This record gives sequence, structure tokens and C-alpha cells, in this order.
Amino acid sequence: MTEILTSAQMRAIESAAIVSGAVTGLELMERAGRGVLEAVLAEWPALAAAPRRGAVFCGPGNNGGDGFVLARLLRQRGWEVELFLYGDPAALPPDARANCTRWRGMGELTRFDDRDVPRPSKPDLIVDALFGTGLTRPLSLAPPAGRDPRAGAGGSPVVVAVDVPSGLCADSGRVLGAGAGGACVRADLTVTFHRAKCGHYLAEGPEWCGKLAVHDIGLAALPRPAAGTGEAGPCRLIGPPAGLAKRGGHKYRHGHALVLSGGVGRGGAARLAARGALRIGAGLVTLACPPAALVENAARLDAIMLRPLKGQGEAAALAGLLEDARINALCLGPGMGVARAAALLPVALGAQRATVLDADALTALAGEASPFARLHGACILTPHAGEFARLFPDIAERLAAPASRGPAYSRLDAARDAAARAGCTVLLKGPDTVIAAPGGEAALNAAAYDRAAPWLATAGAGDVLAGFIAGLLARGLDPFPAAAAAAWLHVEAARSFGPGLIAEDLPERLPALFRALEG
Repeated sequence: MTEILTSAQMRAIESAAIVSGAVTGLELMERAGRGVLEAVLAEWPALAAAPRRGAVFCGPGNNGGDGFVLARLLRQRGWEVELFLYGDPAALPPDARANCTRWRGMGELTRFDDRDVPRPSKPDLIVDALFGTGLTRPLSLAPPAGRDPRAGAGGSPVVVAVDVPSGLCADSGRVLGAGAGGACVRADLTVTFHRAKCGHYLAEGPEWCGKLAVHDIGLAALPRPAAGTGEAGPCRLIGPPAGLAKRGGHKYRHGHALVLSGGVGRGGAARLAARGALRIGAGLVTLACPPAALVENAARLDAIMLRPLKGQGEAAALAGLLEDARINALCLGPGMGVARAAALLPVALGAQRATVLDADALTALAGEASPFARLHGACILTPHAGEFARLFPDIAERLAAPASRGPAYSRLDAARDAAARAGCTVLLKGPDTVIAAPGGEAALNAAAYDRAAPWLATAGAGDVLAGFIAGLLARGLDPFPAAAAAAWLHVEAARSFGPGLIAEDLPERLPALFRALEG
């Protein structure tokens, strides 16, 4: 997994490197400006042919300093460059002021303020180096733009943001002040440094960033700051899971997952979950359903075993079924019905097995007087936004509140707070799926940029994900890595199928994915 950082974490890393004497702020600024140029020419090779016209908007901080470096490098390549500065050159931080002075030795500078944002003269490239990660208030000026910066053709300029589009919270991916006059630069390409920031992937971040390039500025091998007491560590971007290949052994060595199903005509969701659990490698999968639903499920299932849970004694029947210690993972919720889930939750949680609670089980849990009292560390909650709001109404309310200041409360913050309260792993679903453990460990499975998978917005996809997680739990993975691996495989399965995906297709893409991973 690759770490992604908050703006504060990035500042601390830069500061520690500078304090160590291994690098200066001016050197980092020079590397950043060169990195933007390299990324621009890699994305649009035609721009390497001079003469071209560029417009660079610089802000009052070190993000503006990066812009001064880039403007100088473009001028050295023969470009005509217009440079616009928001604020007073004398008030710039020392490193940015030094690069401003270097620019003024070779080109002009036009100052502007909130009331009068200049329009450049037919540029090929517009650079947003206004505020970057340092912005903590809504953008008060109209975002700089050319004739039609989103057209991308017919001579219209491309827009490049340095570090993060100005107006976007680098921690939450939310536009500061949205709905109350806040604005944001809409970039075609965003170039950031050392590591991606959380806001590049969370919430609206990908929409405003366009494409994302991460440029190495030489910080990886330099001293890092020590984490403070109680401070959350970096979130990690989930990558391909390792160690999922089977190395022999009989079926019980790979675990036995039990999926609880709904009644007649309501078994599809549980069948999807069961299929996902089996395909991801659980040695056995049993689907438990009301007796009247046995025939329906038998007509659709072969390798998945069936067990009836009889009538008024369903809770007792489930308890009897769980006397088999070889059943080591449970999945409750998909298509169960809320009342039925509520009746079976006490038995399922009392068994102290690795347990995925999804869909109706989450709604049933939210209806309890003390929703988290029976949960244990081997549970995984998999809510979408609506289920999350039912379970954690105050956290959801804080997340939904307008992002008036930065750093704004984020989905990452919300998932961490929810996991700490529930005492178990929480997987908050969405294109920016966040997985958090009670101790603060967090990972992000981002279906964005080149991993976008819009086809997952289809009925039953979440049920398959619950089954993937249950299957990995049965195979012996701990809750956090099981949720992370399942989320990554879920997106990759969708991407490998492409348009026209339905939920039934997801488990069937796993064999090819596993072959590719085993390489």
C-alpha cells in the first residue's frame, strides 16, 4: 500500500527534511517547479514545441513560489509567459520571494486582487499556483480560466493545478464554501509532490483534479518527523493484495463461511454474497434460509450448500448450526429483512466468529438501544452512506455539514471515528471506499482516475463485496486486511469486465485476477 497524506503531514515531512540540513526549501521549490514542467510535457508532448503561450497565476505562499519556478523554466524554453500574482511581492515567504526576484529579472509581473482577476491573452497553458494545500478558507476570487479551459481541443488552453486545485480542501476533497460562494479551479491535470494527498481521492477531489501526477522531489530517503502521541498515521492507498494463492490442503483448511438468506423471493442478495465468498477461496460456503426458500435456492446453487433455519425457532436453529466450530465466518444482512436480521443478530454476534454485517443487518443494528454493545473485534461493518447515517447519525451530520474551513471533516475522519466507536473495522462504501480499524489504521480504495469503475453502481454489487470479505475471513485473514483486499478485488473485477457489468459478473472475474496476481 502507498501512503497518502494530509496537508499537515506533508508540511511536517518537508519541515523535518529542511531542519535536518539534507535539503533547502529553495531546492524543494526548484524540484517542484521542474516536476510540474515534466508532468505537463509528458501529458501533452505537443507543448514541447515552442513558441507557446503560458499564463501562471501565483499565490501569496510557497505554492506561488513553485509557480515562479515554472514560469522561469517555461520562459527559458522560449515560451511567452504572463505571470499574475495575487497579493504583495514583499509579503511572500523567503523562498517564494527569492524565486519572484529571479522571475522579475526576466519577465513582468501583474498584481491582482479578489475584485479584478485578469484574463490572460490566448494561452496554451494556464497554471494554478495560487493556494495549493495551504488554503483553509473558501476561495474568494473567481477561478482563473482561459477561453474554455475544459474543452481540451480547438486551441483552448489546458489548466494545470500545482499540488491541489485552489479552492479544494487537500484533506477532504471537498470544495471549501461550496454552496455559499466558494469556488474551485477545475484542472485538466494536477501535479503534486512526494505523495498524493487525501483530498486528491476523497469526495469531489478526482472531479476537480482532472488527472493526477505525483512527482518525486527527493523526500523519501530523508528524515521524517516522529508521530505525536495519539496522532493518526498516514492513510494508505490500497494496492494489489499478496498471499491469496492457495498452497494445498483440504477444503476445511480454507474455512467455512455461512451466509444467512432472506425468505422466498428474497434470496438473490445472499446468493450473490455466497457466490462471492466461494469464488474468493473459502473452502466451503453454506447458505442458511427459511425452509420454504430451500427449493428456490437449490434451483440456483450447486457448490454452495443449503441449511434450513426453521420457523419460530430460527434463532435456536442458528445457534445449533454454529455449534460446528468449523464454521469460522458469517455474513448477515443481504436480503434478510430487517426484522429477521434483528432476531438473529444476538445469536450470530454471540458466537464470536468473524462476522460481516451488511445491508439489513446494519439497519437492524442501528435500531437497537445500544447498537455497538455486542460487537467484537472480529466484526466488519460495511455501510453505504444511508446505512452509515443510521448507525452514526452525529458523525454523518458532521460529515454532511458545509465545509466552511479547512481542513474540513472528511470521509476518512468519519470512518476512523466510527470504527473507534464501534470497536471494530468499518468499511464506508463509495467510489472512495474508506476502511478503518478501531486503533486508527485506515486505508482508501479509490475507484478514481485510471481505476474508475462506474459500472459498480449496479444492484447487488455491495452484496458481492460482503461475500468477498466473508470468504477472506473464512480463509483466515484478519478483518482489516480482509476488507482491504476484498475492496481492491471488487474494483478490479469491475474494471476487467467493463461496461454492461451486473453483480453476477463480479465473482466470475476473480479467477483471471488471481492468475494475474500470482504472475
